Amino acid sequence: MKHRLLFSLSRPRACAILLASACLLSASQAGAQNPPSPKPQTSEEAFKNIQVLRGIPVDEFMGTMGFFSASLGLNCTGCHGEESNSNLAAYANDMNPLKQTARRMIVMMNAINKANFNGMHEVTCYTCHRGDLRPKAIPSLAQQYGAPPPDDPNEVETSADLPQGPSADQILDKYVQALGGADKLAKVTSFIGKGTYEGYDTFHHKVPVEVYAMAPNGRATLVHTSSGDSVTAYDGQAGWIAAADQLTRVVAMSGGDLNGARLDAAISFPTQLKQALREWRSDLPTVTLDDRDVQVIQGTADGRTPVKLYFDAASGLLVRSVRYTETAVGFNPTQVDYSDYREVAGIKMPFRWTVTWTDGQSTIELSEIQANVPIDGARFERLEVRQGH
Repeated sequence: MKHRLLFSLSRPRACAILLASACLLSASQAGAQNPPSPKPQTSEEAFKNIQVLRGIPVDEFMGTMGFFSASLGLNCTGCHGEESNSNLAAYANDMNPLKQTARRMIVMMNAINKANFNGMHEVTCYTCHRGDLRPKAIPSLAQQYGAPPPDDPNEVETSADLPQGPSADQILDKYVQALGGADKLAKVTSFIGKGTYEGYDTFHHKVPVEVYAMAPNGRATLVHTSSGDSVTAYDGQAGWIAAADQLTRVVAMSGGDLNGARLDAAISFPTQLKQALREWRSDLPTVTLDDRDVQVIQGTADGRTPVKLYFDAASGLLVRSVRYTETAVGFNPTQVDYSDYREVAGIKMPFRWTVTWTDGQSTIELSEIQANVPIDGARFERLEVRQGH
């Protein structure tokens, strides 16, 4: 459930782009009477002067911007100019030659992948740039003979050669027991949480946040920013993203963002987690997070991209999830870290989670969670319906 007012994180000073996309904000089941899911708006329908990245949904387009940021080490103004900090219309101009270079690079990259890798995203911006504006052409002796960098636990891969360990079912069952057991979990059918949110979109100021969830597969989060309310809604079938300072008021989720909303809703009611993904695997090595041994299992929602879940080997609690969203130029990772588990209505729930992705990082800290409280169904309707737009 990945909410975001899209901000670039690659440099200390972040700049606002145009809209929110999903990280932890999703919405609850509105019932069987939901209208059909709208067709996602395309990039050229939403924005001006789109020349290469045409025909893709708006949320994928914004994810592509984040991929550029992570690959080149630039924030929004790097390509769109300083004026874009205060003038959204500036995003459409071509004053900066880097925009033209980016278009040529996309065409070149697509040609390489089409000619050599059947069109798969095997060569991406990150392949050559690795966080630098200009790719390095000369080997670094310091890097070659220096100490290797630490392994990234998010890049742990499956291996059939590993010794037989607990199965995915066993690890998930231990997780359910660690939370309080299936019977107690089944008795919690809704909850409302209140606390604070901070991220690049709030310039690291803490602002009020409300989280609403309703079984079996819904979740809504409302962030009260200085520019207005930011909402992301998932109703069990479709998802929408809305923010006060975006150019396109409401954006339909698609692809990996929609899969992420489904996953986050399932994590809200963990007895459904086994059914939320398929093709479960547990043949991943144990890794270390914050000096704790962590067991990793992997599943998939779409049969193509993996979802990794990280469980504390001692307590059995979920401490991290990592998933991937396909963009026009490659796959973006989204990492969610869960902590500060407390007891609510006889079960344990995380009161803090941090979401990290290529467009920013945000943290929600709840001060209270009320279980089994009535929630107005209007809370989970598409924003235009709720506001009469």
